[in-house]
Amino acid sequence: MNITHAYAAQDAKAKLAPFDFKPRELRAHDVQIEVLYCGVCHSDLHTARNEWRNTIFPVVPGHEIVGRVTAVGAHTHNYKVGDLVGVGCMVDSCRSCPSCQEGLEQYCENGFVGTYNGEDRETGAITYGGYSTSMVVDESFVLRVPENLDLAGVAPLLCAGITTYSPLRHWNVGPGKKVGIVGLGGLGHMGVKLAHAMGAHVVLFTTSPSKIEDGKRLGADEVVISKDADQMAAHTNSFDFILNTVAAQHDLNPFIALLKRDGNMTLVGAPEHDHPAPQVFNLILKRRSIAGSLIGGIAETQEMLDFCGKHGITSDIELIAMNQINEAYERMLKSDVKYRFVIDINTLREESAA
Repeated sequence: MNITHAYAAQDAKAKLAPFDFKPRELRAHDVQIEVLYCGVCHSDLHTARNEWRNTIFPVVPGHEIVGRVTAVGAHTHNYKVGDLVGVGCMVDSCRSCPSCQEGLEQYCENGFVGTYNGEDRETGAITYGGYSTSMVVDESFVLRVPENLDLAGVAPLLCAGITTYSPLRHWNVGPGKKVGIVGLGGLGHMGVKLAHAMGAHVVLFTTSPSKIEDGKRLGADEVVISKDADQMAAHTNSFDFILNTVAAQHDLNPFIALLKRDGNMTLVGAPEHDHPAPQVFNLILKRRSIAGSLIGGIAETQEMLDFCGKHGITSDIELIAMNQINEAYERMLKSDVKYRFVIDINTLREESAA
């Protein structure tokens, strides 16, 4: 196996820098992938800087991956050389617990293996992600990418796309439903696009009046400035479902009050500090509920990609070279991106060859 070129963080204070490693030899059901594009998720930054206190260094981030198959194992049946494929947030699970048996590998009771910063179930080796020129993944955790979509824009679908698609599907979003999307960032802009394509009446909630026009361009039927009490009050008791994508601590009560009886708000943003506890009577009096949601299982992720292929949905991105990743992290902290950075991995190949 050839050496793989990558960018890695050597410790929590180090900038990402060139790093070479040798991927595992192909197993019977493995797929070797030439990485073409890799999205930049906020989780990458959290992990590279050990903000979740679980990073194993050196770490090669990246779990929004699009590439082409360059080799397959002896008993690989689903893919062939040349196929266009994707890899998301996980590359293995126990495959035997109730969640895995139901196709919900993201909730594996024994813990799924992360695409990076995970431990291989067979060898214990640490997994390296998509900030790299190639990777080897078991075919059961590889997705087929629609050929009609812009490949760079597809990459964030493997995390931001499925993170918003899964709860929208679980709560039966569709025609006749009024759906709120809180926040217009990497997750929120995908939530707006997907809910719109599902046929729902979509209302975007943002604190920024400057995002009104963009919200409507992305598919929102209405945009509400959540700091405006009158605008919020006009929607009391009217939402079937609200998807809250905000990753900063905030008061949930104003949004709970907008839910109908039996309405639900699902949280997918992961704040550094927990939100203040909601008012219990705000839930009791209308049988409202609050839920959380992770990514999606492999089957649901494939369903999401097929849905996006059918509806022409990709992420709004800014394409960057690999050597711009540290600058991108700093800009991401300032929310200075519309709406997802994606690395052109060919720039890493060129840099490594120079």
